[in-house]
Amino acid sequence: MRILDTHLHLVYQDRLSYPWLANAPALNRQWPVESYFAEATRLGIESAIHMEVDVAEGDIAAETALVTSLDPRIVGAIASCRPEQDGFARYLDTVTQNPKVRGLRRILHEVPDDLSEPPLFAENLRLLAGYGLSFDLCLRADQLPIGMRLVDGAPDVQFVLDHCGVPDVLGKAFEPWRTYITELARRPNLVAKISGIVAYAGPDWTLADLRPFAEHVIDSFGWDRVVWGSDHPVCTRTANLTRWVEGTHALIAGASAGEKARLLHANAERIYRV
Repeated sequence: MRILDTHLHLVYQDRLSYPWLANAPALNRQWPVESYFAEATRLGIESAIHMEVDVAEGDIAAETALVTSLDPRIVGAIASCRPEQDGFARYLDTVTQNPKVRGLRRILHEVPDDLSEPPLFAENLRLLAGYGLSFDLCLRADQLPIGMRLVDGAPDVQFVLDHCGVPDVLGKAFEPWRTYITELARRPNLVAKISGIVAYAGPDWTLADLRPFAEHVIDSFGWDRVVWGSDHPVCTRTANLTRWVEGTHALIAGASAGEKARLLHANAERIYRV
């Protein structure tokens, strides 16, 4: 069954600056599109949406322009943004000139929790509805109430919760993550991404480690409100792309063909309009 990867990171250190990679030695190198598709194509991944990689602020526009020009199989991009800043509306006018931009993301799990508290942040997020852009939420499990506030504050915006809400898979920390996920799923303008959980498990993870987290998200949101992402190359911290794709197929082995199709490509095509 074909796959649309909704969470591909590409790294071009010869073109862009990634300050955070200095503290991530296992990932601190080039991750070009050619090496990704060399593995991905064998796994049934036919297309991908690029997810911003938290480049230096001055390189945000350059990253979006670069990744959307590399390969026609990159069918969309989630661009970086700064909703906490004045001038956000002008940025929206600029970024939407690129026809492959389908949504925006502001990394929130690596910044102070109060960054998104000022009214300006919510006001700027509400502008996305007029542009048809979604907003990806990348929050730690303990920050999920922040996500609830942001989703409630922009009811006309489509939100996507990255990485199953970043649970502590290694520590088997089901609460309060499980309760937060159940509550988040009640919000109709939010979908969840089955991605990232291998990065939060140990290198010797098994399907039994991942299953309760993936299944709770799917059970909470339902098959019409979940998408799949590789989180490549971050997934290589504890696996590789092949192992995660094979693990995904094993996790959903009991689902119907229609349910599998919705998770692996159909929902993403609808939500990201590709």
